[in-house]
Amino acid sequence: MTIIAAFILFGIIIMIHEFGHFIFAKKNGVTVHEFAIGMGPQVFAKEKNGTKYSLRLLPIGGYCAMEGEDEESNKAGSFGTKTILQRASIIFAGPLFNLITAVIFLIPVFIYIGSPTTTLDEIVEKSPAQRANLQKGDIIKEVDGKSIKSWNDFTNEVSISNGKEINMIIDREGKSLKINLTPEKSQDGTYKVGVTCKREKNFFGAIGDAFTTTYEMTGQMLLFLKQMITGTVPGGFTNSVAGPVGVISLVSGAAKSGIFNLLYLGSIISLNLGIINLVPFPALDGGRLVLLFLEWIRGGKKIKPEKEAMINMIGLCALMAFMVFITYNDITKLFKGIIKF
Repeated sequence: MTIIAAFILFGIIIMIHEFGHFIFAKKNGVTVHEFAIGMGPQVFAKEKNGTKYSLRLLPIGGYCAMEGEDEESNKAGSFGTKTILQRASIIFAGPLFNLITAVIFLIPVFIYIGSPTTTLDEIVEKSPAQRANLQKGDIIKEVDGKSIKSWNDFTNEVSISNGKEINMIIDREGKSLKINLTPEKSQDGTYKVGVTCKREKNFFGAIGDAFTTTYEMTGQMLLFLKQMITGTVPGGFTNSVAGPVGVISLVSGAAKSGIFNLLYLGSIISLNLGIINLVPFPALDGGRLVLLFLEWIRGGKKIKPEKEAMINMIGLCALMAFMVFITYNDITKLFKGIIKF
């Protein structure tokens, strides 16, 4: 059942991505021949208002087939007859909907677990916080002269300390106290002081946390892409990426832990899909946006469809080769027991 949950989650995320393309194509008057979820043989299809809606056997993708998208066409409703801005909005809509999905998935998660506050909860034994005599219920007011308005403000100050002593002002039962402590470097390379915060369940706070967390995850993913390009991924590239087998394993594990863990992982996958699609690489949405930018630079002179098709085919072949590599990497981990179902 957990593997089924993984496929359902994939299907939903891909459907939302393609729906972004679909809804903006319709909005801009582009004829959509088929809106498909999955790849391979057709399992189910229904036609409505000139568009075929289909479900296909393999839950590993999907597509929104538009008139004139991959070939030259001067028919009414052709993708190629629309303005550069209209076409860019259609292409960008898929990743945009993935980002929105990440936020939506996170809202019920934060409603359930609550929003973090600046009030301390647990103090880890033998931690810098315990040695500095921080106590449960203390409210963090300032760090190094900076006012602390949220838990994120506090963790940022600890992170940028680089292990140097920080000076805190806390509120303990209505009295202001000065606390000095030195963060310690943890195994994951970040600096921590050994405290957790109390959480309050608040609907509007959950919405804010969902946006904040999505923003932070975006930054982490962009950093990973930079490290991947420069070859500086901590722990090595092959140990840090997961293909279809690895992701299904992660989703299966999250499904066993409950719906909120599944939603949290779903938000990460959705955001990852959106960001990866915006990478300026042929066959990805980002690559297509680059071609539109070149068209704009050339004063509206279009790149010949056959050349664009060739560029996208080369990119697609490279992506397929990469997919084969990371799938092989996943299978190797599976046999080593690193990946489990």
